[in-house]
Amino acid sequence: MIAIIDYGMGNLRSVQKGFEKVGFEAVVTADPKMVLEADKVVLPGVGAFRDCMHNLEHGGFVEPLLKVIGEGRPFLGICLGLQLLFTESEEFGLHQGLGVIPGRVVRFPEGMIENNEKLAVPHMGWNQISFHNRAPVFAGIEEGANVYFVHSFYVKPEDESVVATTTTYGIDFCSAIWKDNIVATQFHPEKSQQIGLKILKNFGEMK
Repeated sequence: MIAIIDYGMGNLRSVQKGFEKVGFEAVVTADPKMVLEADKVVLPGVGAFRDCMHNLEHGGFVEPLLKVIGEGRPFLGICLGLQLLFTESEEFGLHQGLGVIPGRVVRFPEGMIENNEKLAVPHMGWNQISFHNRAPVFAGIEEGANVYFVHSFYVKPEDESVVATTTTYGIDFCSAIWKDNIVATQFHPEKSQQIGLKILKNFGEMK
């Protein structure tokens, strides 16, 4: 069973439908006990880092999440679900994350230029991924594949070996990580059409 954590912030139904399309049962749950019982866990997220951490803490999800990750069960973070794994975020002040992956969440710099045009923040729309460390969830995905992004902040891991993919938007930034049983993407697989469905299918097949 795949548990999709409902802590009040995230595009939960579309993630669930994505898994269903590729043949996997996924349950949206606000019950930490179901997270502990799950074979695999998905942490989606949209909104502000501070508010998401607050909701995770008050929903009783932090300890179950850390336990699931520590036991080696497959874990997928999506968008803010990637950022929450890190030590801290500078969004609206400095806020502590789950601390699973050492590093910081930072904002895109002001005044980024590409092709003589100023780039808007948030980074929104389709962009390409380049592989640095091909995680199992990216099996069958071509170099330069287009996926869908919506974000103003990005992650800076202290250990570059966890970087699975990078993307260029004014700067080169980490757009996915992979460490042991943990996979997390800055982009939205559930909004990335066939490529995203392939990623969800690969995650569903992880042992």
